[in-house]
Amino acid sequence: MTVDTENLELFEHHRLQVEPGADPERIDKYIFIRLGKDKMSRTKIKEAAQAGRVLVNEKPVKQNYKIRPNDLIVVMQPYPRVNKELIAQDIPLDILYEDDDLIIVNKEAGMVVHPSVGHHSGTLINALLHHFKNLPAAKDSIERPGLVHRIDKNTSGILVIAKTEHAMTHLAAQFFDRSSDRRYHALVWGDFAEDEGTIVGHVGRNKRNRKVMDVYEDGTEGKHAVTHYKVLERFGYLTLVECKLETGRTHQIRVHFKHIGHPLFSDPEYGGDIVLKGQSFTKYKQFVQNCFKILPRQALHAKTLAFKHPTTGEWMEFNSEIPDDLTQVIEKWRAYTKQRLTKG
Repeated sequence: MTVDTENLELFEHHRLQVEPGADPERIDKYIFIRLGKDKMSRTKIKEAAQAGRVLVNEKPVKQNYKIRPNDLIVVMQPYPRVNKELIAQDIPLDILYEDDDLIIVNKEAGMVVHPSVGHHSGTLINALLHHFKNLPAAKDSIERPGLVHRIDKNTSGILVIAKTEHAMTHLAAQFFDRSSDRRYHALVWGDFAEDEGTIVGHVGRNKRNRKVMDVYEDGTEGKHAVTHYKVLERFGYLTLVECKLETGRTHQIRVHFKHIGHPLFSDPEYGGDIVLKGQSFTKYKQFVQNCFKILPRQALHAKTLAFKHPTTGEWMEFNSEIPDDLTQVIEKWRAYTKQRLTKG
């Protein structure tokens, strides 16, 4: 469907039918939860509404419009929708749990979560499409797996995938309302004076390099972001911390810890892949370089994920094992620290 408004040709990108028993809710929140941030961010929804491109029952509405049962929502954009066929690929998956509503996957480092520019195959979504086609109930319930959240290509760990529209809406709402619980383990440069703390700072694109993020303390740019952390183990020059996300911004943990002077170990985008702490001896530098070779990625693992089951309402918690590359590096630093303290 195309609509000509003030000589501007618009194209239909999304069409949503509000459920018969739906409660009143702001349309911007409703669209965001139904579609997920991968399809349309809150900023894009706001821009579309302000430009008169969010239609309810064929009439433009603002972002604060309260939805009603059976409303027909159409989101228009001034450019054609690009449809790229997703290819199912037989890629091994580490599945921790699965039922009729959802699937819990332990993603390995190096795997991209979903197809994008430069990554049209070999992604988690490509693997899930192959897995789902073998499920009797999947064909009738979804066209593609429902991504509720993402983790970076070189971050390992837990992801939840919705298998039905009901599960997608319910889980996305928990992430939106911050009622889910996400915890990561990160190995970062430096030591901390306190055993726990909180990092607060708006996260947005770096103005010089759009591939990385930056922290804007004044809040004039970026999005509000909060990371809570707790020290798990100290290695003198490095610290193993548990991170609890209150918000889920792109690269949030990585950019937040860089901002406070503790970049993640071996993180090339945020300056953690050089010797930042420790001794000047060649032997020590070689030890660090050997660790970089074992772990040629940011030292970050999505360890735990908890939420209410979309159908039963049961509180579910899933835990994943730390992968071998990160485990080896932690053990090496543990041994190095013990040896250094013994000699000291």
